[in-house]
Amino acid sequence: MAEEDFGRFVDWSQLGDLAKTATGSSVPSKDVKELKQQARTGQWEKNHALRAQVYRHLIRSLPCRTVTPDAEVYRDAMGASGGRKQNPASHPLPEFVDGMSVPQYCLKAESLGSVHAVISCVASQFPDISYCPALPAVTALLLHWSCDEAHCFESVSRMLACNQPGRHMLDQTFLAFQSACMTFGDLANKYCPSAHKLIVATATDARDVYSDWQRWVLGDLPFGHVARVMDVFLVEGYKVLYRVALAILKFYRKQKAAAGAQASKPAQQDSAGVRADIQAFVKGIGSSVTPEKLLEKAFSIRLFSRKEINLLQLTNEKSLQQKGITVKQKSSVKRRNVQLAVSAETFNSEIVSAKEIRDIWAWIPERFALCQPQLLFTTSTHGCSLNRFYSHCEGYEPTLMLIKTTEGEVCGAFLSTDWEERKRGGNKLSFFGTGECFIFKMKPEMERFEWVVIKHPELANAGQGSSDEQAEDDQQANSDTHPNTHTLPTEKPATDPSHLSPFLSARHFNLNSRNTSMFMAGNVDSIIIGGGIGNALYIDSELNHGRTGHCTTFDNPPLCSENFQIALLEVWGFQDAMTT
Repeated sequence: MAEEDFGRFVDWSQLGDLAKTATGSSVPSKDVKELKQQARTGQWEKNHALRAQVYRHLIRSLPCRTVTPDAEVYRDAMGASGGRKQNPASHPLPEFVDGMSVPQYCLKAESLGSVHAVISCVASQFPDISYCPALPAVTALLLHWSCDEAHCFESVSRMLACNQPGRHMLDQTFLAFQSACMTFGDLANKYCPSAHKLIVATATDARDVYSDWQRWVLGDLPFGHVARVMDVFLVEGYKVLYRVALAILKFYRKQKAAAGAQASKPAQQDSAGVRADIQAFVKGIGSSVTPEKLLEKAFSIRLFSRKEINLLQLTNEKSLQQKGITVKQKSSVKRRNVQLAVSAETFNSEIVSAKEIRDIWAWIPERFALCQPQLLFTTSTHGCSLNRFYSHCEGYEPTLMLIKTTEGEVCGAFLSTDWEERKRGGNKLSFFGTGECFIFKMKPEMERFEWVVIKHPELANAGQGSSDEQAEDDQQANSDTHPNTHTLPTEKPATDPSHLSPFLSARHFNLNSRNTSMFMAGNVDSIIIGGGIGNALYIDSELNHGRTGHCTTFDNPPLCSENFQIALLEVWGFQDAMTT
């Protein structure tokens, strides 16, 4: 196939330096490691024909369903119109693209009709697709390196029909898309905390902003950038999109910081304004960030395996299914988002304001985004009794504990596990919980302290937890050396994944549990949050006095005065907003 055949849809005058084609083209490598290295370093960038051959090889290598439409199906379906100049109006985009238009991507004006025609044929051949807003951008990109519409149709079909276990190329249902948005929110929360804090501070609904994350990559990025992303995406898969979107978020935050936006603490605005601002930034990103810098930033984020991403996404999907959210709802019945669930009219705490609880809500895992706070226990109503604390909190998971001291200081903890779990250890004080637990302080400024392994994943490969006998020796050593220090013995990690954080369960089995996985504990005498060397929070049986200090699990400073008296203590649960 001659090189010029692959560029028949391209407006070369728009490509600039990218129009320069290297002389000759070698046969694409079939070695995955070599392809990965070539994709990341942009070795196909200026050889249009070679890139087209590589894409064809990569897409044809995808394992697909037995019956997957090919180029001949397109030619048969389109008949005499196939290959002719297509009128976009003759092939309206299907409803499942959710109003997304076809990006120009340096294509000829008449080539947009070809994109419409290909998508129209895809819709007829894949009736099970109910939601796929990324399809116009992906089809427009693949048309760049296709010799005809039928070839482009086959490439898109194989991406949609990919059936490799644990891998998918494109979301095809609203459930999958929405859970991916929730997963991105979880990742932004954990791996881009500064950028996430900026979004929470400036947008009325951070989750609404994050619903655009795929569009940033497949739709808003300039052609030169998205083409490089496509190189890596076809080799390494869906998680590349997460990485690039997180990198975009980091660069956006950097631009805002340079402009002094954070120093002035801008007031919250409608989420649509923030979404438009990010979209404008992404479309103009070429003025400050090269494709190389974007990918470098994306792959510098110490992230996750594909297995962990799939586990988190499946958990978010399950949460949405349980709430009955499986199809896109009309705007007239738009779901109540987190900002509506935590409203000034319905929220009533003696410790924090509605604005402050919204800020805390932005830290919680995304699968609880549709929940609203439900007051379970407060010392002002239920009294200062640890037994009453347990009786009101047992049966709820997760919970949020808020503490206000007599000095006006406010701190607290997000606790992932039901307090009833403490009974599994009998009368022995033992730790339980998962790596989604975190602690925080509210004043003089809000700050969260997560599980230390999130920022230092190398700790997951530290020495393994010891036996029960060794744990008892540790308990004895602690009581002998520090009789007044409530640092607890080792608790063996649970082996049932259903009891573990879906985001962290894969790592949890390999932790040095003696130091870094002491999340929460309680008995008739006290409750403790965070262990290892010291405790983040210790509260006595009368819910009257407490202590705070550094602990290994959260690697935190004291959350307030080290020895404090409790003025108020509240515990909040998470009520399903869809059933209220």
